[in-house]
Amino acid sequence: MTDSHENAGFRRLFGGDELTVGTGFPLTGDAESRPPVERETELIEHAESLGYAGLWARDVPLYWPRFGDAGQTFDPWTWLSHAAAHSSDIALGTASVVLPLRHPLHVAKQAASLDRLSEGRFVMGVATGDRDPEFPAFGVDHDDRGELFRESVNALRACWREEYPERSGSWGHLDGELDVVPKPTAGTVPLLPTGNARQSVEWLGEHGDGWLFYHLPMDTLESYLADWRGAAGEKPYTMAMQVALADDPTADPTPVHQGYRAGSEWFVQYLRDLDALGVDHLLVSTPGDDPERELTRFAEQVIERV
Repeated sequence: MTDSHENAGFRRLFGGDELTVGTGFPLTGDAESRPPVERETELIEHAESLGYAGLWARDVPLYWPRFGDAGQTFDPWTWLSHAAAHSSDIALGTASVVLPLRHPLHVAKQAASLDRLSEGRFVMGVATGDRDPEFPAFGVDHDDRGELFRESVNALRACWREEYPERSGSWGHLDGELDVVPKPTAGTVPLLPTGNARQSVEWLGEHGDGWLFYHLPMDTLESYLADWRGAAGEKPYTMAMQVALADDPTADPTPVHQGYRAGSEWFVQYLRDLDALGVDHLLVSTPGDDPERELTRFAEQVIERV
């Protein structure tokens, strides 16, 4: 078994020299109630046919109405397995698994299973979590999440790379008599720490296979990319943002939450600028009453022209 981190999903997202674009669930935009499965499935197939490079699912263990959304509602492991069965080459990612609230041995088995069932298309964003009431619900001290995150990453790597590993942590103890199977298609499932994850950029650069961050203004993004390149070299950088395509192709940008509303001409130049700065993958959310139309418009009017 190779120790390469570059499975099929990683190569789909980051294997070329140009910026790739993916999108996130729920594709219908139904983030506070159960999204319609049949419609979501149609949109999975549609997004892949349009050339989107990745489909990303969020990990929201418990619904907190004050936060405003439940992700795609369905458990990300189950949902991405469904997505894998209704797609062929698009990358499948989490944005992101809340490691302090999940046992690392469960995560190791779930992630490697999804990676195998999707023929290596799985890339795992990982995070410390940002919904405060979830921590007491799981009996986890909110202040321990940075340390628990590091412990989980180390345990995951050991379970994927080694047979019958010997490891200990606050999660438990492996004494070399037990193994986690299956193993991933590559030497490890690629891990993308999300945000700062309560770690230094040096730690993220050493232990992550890439970095997943939120939308940043261009000058701030340039500074973050410089820090990332200094710590991680050529490991990829992914940014998530919301995009709303105006009917007027020449419309100037106006801010929306975590992104912009603008015409296609502005977005084409913006994505070209991101590419030139060194962003490797852009995860876009395209809200609207007609999600199929919005996915199509952004692909045809922006992505294909970048």
